[in-house]
Order: sequence, then C-alpha cells, then structure tokens
Amino acid sequence: MERAVELMEMLEARDRRARRQRELLERYRLPLISFTMNIAGPVKNGPLIRRGFRLGRRLLLEQLERMGVPCVFREERDEAAGCEGLYAADAAPGALKELACALEDGTELGRLFDMDVLTPKGSKLDRPSPRKCLICGGPAKICARSRAHPVPELQERTRQLLEAGLNRHDAETAAGLAVRALLYEVCVTPKPGLVDRRGSGSHRDMDIFTFLRSSAALWPYFARCVQIGRETALQPAPETFAALRWPGKMAEGTMYAASGGANTHKGAVFSMGLLCGGLGRLDRDLWPQPERVLAEAAAMTAGTVERELSGLTGETARTAGQRFYVQYGVTGVRGQAEAGFPAVRDWGLPVLEAGLAQGKSPDEAGAAALLALLAHTTDTNLIARGGIRTQRETAARIEALLREEPYPCRETLERLDRAFTEGGLSPGGSADLLSLCWMLHFLQEEDE
Repeated sequence: MERAVELMEMLEARDRRARRQRELLERYRLPLISFTMNIAGPVKNGPLIRRGFRLGRRLLLEQLERMGVPCVFREERDEAAGCEGLYAADAAPGALKELACALEDGTELGRLFDMDVLTPKGSKLDRPSPRKCLICGGPAKICARSRAHPVPELQERTRQLLEAGLNRHDAETAAGLAVRALLYEVCVTPKPGLVDRRGSGSHRDMDIFTFLRSSAALWPYFARCVQIGRETALQPAPETFAALRWPGKMAEGTMYAASGGANTHKGAVFSMGLLCGGLGRLDRDLWPQPERVLAEAAAMTAGTVERELSGLTGETARTAGQRFYVQYGVTGVRGQAEAGFPAVRDWGLPVLEAGLAQGKSPDEAGAAALLALLAHTTDTNLIARGGIRTQRETAARIEALLREEPYPCRETLERLDRAFTEGGLSPGGSADLLSLCWMLHFLQEEDE
C-alpha cells in the first residue's frame, strides 16, 4: 500500500542502511553498491516504484555478469521508506562507479536510480558530472536546494517516466518471448507432417528458414499488441480485441512478405497476438499465471463465434474455417479463444511442463504436448488436408498412442512423421497452440 512516510521514519531507514553498509564492508572487504530509488515527496514506495526498482536491479546484475564481476553478496528490502539493494562486488570501485553512472545516465529510468558506490574503506565515490533535474534538465542539486519545482510536479514527472519506461519494457519483453515461442515450436523435432529441423514435412512452400524469417518479422507486431492492451486496459475486454484487428491484418502482410508468400504464422498472428493483447491488459504480476492470461483472452473474444459464424450458409461461407463451421459445426480457433484455449490449458501446457520437469528435452516435451493438443482439439488444418473423418480418426489414434506412450520416443515420432507426410497431413492448428504453450511456460520462467 502506498502511504506517506514521516521524516523520522526516513531518517531511521537511512541510519539502518548506513549501519548495514558498515557491517557488509567489514565482512567482505569489497566495494559495495547501494541502490535506492530517487523519489520526490513523502510517498517513497508503491507498485510503479517497486517495478522500477526491480528493473534497475535486473539491469545492474546483468551488467555485472557481462563484465565478469562476481556479486558475492546481494540483499534487498521493500519497505514503506523505499526499496533498497546492497551488492558486494569483486571489482575495482572506479569500474563499478562508471557502471553505476552509465545506468543512471544511459537508461530510460536511470534518472530515478540512485546507485552509490562505496570503497572497501567506506568512502563514497563522487560522480564525474552532476545529475540533471527531472523537470528542467539543470543541475539537480541546485534545483533541489532552491526548491525550484513543486513536489506535485516532480511526482507527476516521476509517474510519467515510470509508466512510459515500464510499458515499453513490458511490450519488448512479451514480444521477445512470443518470438522465442514461435522459434521453439518450429524447432521441436521430429513433428508429424510439420516443418522442423529435419525437413519440411507435408509442406513444399516453406522450410525452417522460412519460419525463422517470418518469426523475426513479427516482433514489432507482438510488441504493438501489448501496447494496445495497455492503452485499452480500462475499456471492456472486447474493445481491446477490436483494436487488434487492423494491426493483425497488417501483420499478415508482413508475414507473407517475409515468407515469400507462404502461410507460416497466420494462426499465430491471431492467437499469439491475442495473448499479447491480454498481457497488456493485465498487471505484470499476473503474467506468470496461465489461467489468468487465458481467461483474459476469453474475455476479449466473448461472443466472437456468435457474431462471426452464426447465420452463415454454404453460399456465404468464404474461408475454410467458415465452411467447416457450416458443414461440421467446428468453431476452430475462434471457439478455442472464446473458451480460454482449453486444449492449451488442460492438455498442451500440462504435458509440456510435466515433461520438462521430468528432465525431458524441449524436443521430447514439445512433441508430446503437440500430440496431446492434436488428440484433444479439432485441428482445422487436418480437416482441410484430409477431411473431417481423417481428422477424427487421427485424433483418436493419437489419443490411444499417448495412453501407451505419454512421451513418445524418437522412433515413434519419426514413424508418425513419415505417415503424416506420405498422407499430406499437417496439424498446423495444433502447432499454433503449441506456440501458446511455450509462451505461457516462458512467462512463468521470466524474472522481472
């Protein structure tokens, strides 16, 4: 909870931090980095400030690792008086101060980072140049001493910096994970009838390099989906879905251009774009909760099947998905999305995560998850290539196989791949859902 902090409380926190610094310097006899947030006014902590601190901590630790500097001690506190971090690092104090100044001056939120460096003897190193004011860009110490800017103005500027920086970081993080999920999906090998590291399966117009080009080209789209979700987060969920429509069409064009006209990721443009839009609507702390993310996707697409498929006839149905609905009552990816992707939630993701937890490779766990999805959803790509009877028989056969061999061996998978390829079958719809499984798994691993 945000609350104003009294002066005495701030002084006590400062004294406690100084005592702790002396203890750590005496114990480790190494330079110490003391990291706090530079927040004006009596409210020193809250959700945005806390997230800003976590991002600064991540940047600091990443750069220490890049420099090959061991961080032999690390301690963080999260209190009303503010977030604090103390880090004993085995490096020259001057190099650590140079890094601290680079983070303070060269990152989007760095103006709010206060990273002091103490030598092993306890002296604090000075900055080579003064810090700039949040408001006017002049020397911060002079503005603070003269109280040139009212506290509410400083607080508003701080909020703006935090929101803009964290929103951009969230969009870039989610987009990176989405592309990683697409790459993991295509790289799982072997997969029945699908493009993988060994070959093109039942496809003649694409290979793994086609998928790599297409995946990389979609990064800006996924980032934009998160931004749209954040911008429309206070509106009803279907409004976010509506706002994603045109960017989705633009992304399909980008995909076709990158793939040379091949349909590599049309399904993923819809389903992964939807997931990214949902992430934008959610607080970052909810991202590692698959059920919550999928529920947001369901809320965004509520009523889609009724609006887009109900009332179609053989004459008005234009796309393959619309025809399958008219002929067989198959709702396809629209139905999956509106129900919160139950095949992902109940089958694909649990199989993937259980396999990885057992020490299975990404190939083994990913292939088993793909087959679980194929067995428990109506893959419209299979219908398009082999008809509804073939799809149903294939799903039943795979379900029976998984009862005997939950994580099929390579020989079994290669046999399935040959059978699917010879029959011209490709479970592309299940592959799109496998990408979602990877995405949800990565979100649980992600450390902000």
